[in-house]
Amino acid sequence: MPVIRKEDKLALDLQANKAFLQACFGDSLDYYSKDLMMGRVHCCIALFTGLSSPEKLTVMALSLLEQEKTEFQQGTQLCRYLLTQSRIPTESTPITTKSVLVERLANGLAVFLIDGCPCAVALSTQEMPQRSVSNPGGEGNMHGPQEAFTEMLRSNVSLLRRQFRTKTFVAELHIAHTHAKTEYCLCYDKERVASDTIQTLRHRLEEVQLPVLLDSSYFASFLKQDKLNLFPAAAYTERPATACARICEGKVAILVSGSPFAMIVPSFFSEHFESLDDYSSGAVFAGMIRLLKYLAFLLSVFGPGVYVMALTYAPEIIPVRLLSTLAQAEVQTPLSPMLEMLAVTLLLEIVREAGLRAPKAISHTVSLVGALIIGETAVSAGIVSVPVLTMAAAATVATLAVPSLYEQTILFRFVVILLTGIFGVPGFACGALLILAMACGSEPFGYDYLYPLMPLCGATVRDGFVRTIWTSLAKSRGEGQK
Repeated sequence: MPVIRKEDKLALDLQANKAFLQACFGDSLDYYSKDLMMGRVHCCIALFTGLSSPEKLTVMALSLLEQEKTEFQQGTQLCRYLLTQSRIPTESTPITTKSVLVERLANGLAVFLIDGCPCAVALSTQEMPQRSVSNPGGEGNMHGPQEAFTEMLRSNVSLLRRQFRTKTFVAELHIAHTHAKTEYCLCYDKERVASDTIQTLRHRLEEVQLPVLLDSSYFASFLKQDKLNLFPAAAYTERPATACARICEGKVAILVSGSPFAMIVPSFFSEHFESLDDYSSGAVFAGMIRLLKYLAFLLSVFGPGVYVMALTYAPEIIPVRLLSTLAQAEVQTPLSPMLEMLAVTLLLEIVREAGLRAPKAISHTVSLVGALIIGETAVSAGIVSVPVLTMAAAATVATLAVPSLYEQTILFRFVVILLTGIFGVPGFACGALLILAMACGSEPFGYDYLYPLMPLCGATVRDGFVRTIWTSLAKSRGEGQK
């Protein structure tokens, strides 16, 4: 049990406790306090007007207090009555320290300070302004629930609780070691999650020291065993339905106050190619779409590199007619195929970033101007060739088929282009082996990152490269495992 420092304890004197709050928040516009008498005991109510509702306080608390006929003589008597006998919605545990007092105020509670009592009572009067539950903007699905997480932690937990209606669902609240004392929550099924996984996760997150925690992704680098491995240590979702499905598989969802995204750990490579629509569509169609996503990933990573390698070092693998067309296009440009591909890829990324960060009113203009400059002007001026531009555009479009691996795809693409442009076929082989080694070397919480794709097994066909029918899939998930 932690030792409470003497200077952190609340004082018996009401004026001393009020002076402490006044020194902390007296200059803040949203800080509100009011003195009142309860029987013969002097009291004070303090709250933040943007987080706690004075109207709710009046209706739920003060009106009830006025109806009570008990005549209070001492502060300890009033405190005990509020905690154990009153109809007022209060927290069951009294506030005994200044640090907890500040924390409760910041959480939107109103605090009831009592003269002659070294404790304060927290009243449940939260009414924080929040964004309503809306449709997910980054995860497009035709079927399934169409609601997304918000920035309110407890609202997000309630969205999971509403879909996960069993007694085994657990939502653990923790305080991050940040200057702002941000809350985060571990959500899991205690019957399906591995005990060593949740214990390891608790331990690692407890050791995280951050100046600020604004999103669940801030935890990602602390969960990686190999910091140089580019593959993500976790998956992210803004859909409560997706998070609920992962919890049913024995995974843990991490929710952070102020973030509308849940982090899912552990995460596997194959999960980046899955979506809710895969399980709403027929098995044959869903399997075909999933295979197309894998092909799109390979095209986005290796397509530009293979083009540079074939044109520079291995033209014999290109059909004669196509080679003639490519050679004529390259003769008219001053740059080598590698430099052309790097330049076009960089320009496409600049246009994407500019369109993403620009205000919505001009984002379409930025994209249109960028497309005209890169496409029409660059080709007309003879700076880049049409085949290079076509391959770079195809790779960029293919990247969007697996948006959760966008960052890794772009980095891998640049590495493959450089290696193939400098070393040719051996460079391409080195790039492919490097990516495969990163995937094989990643072991989130002791699990194989490439499961169920490698090694090949029954799960590879059941729910890996393709998906089997639900009658077979449901049996295999009877114990919550893929």
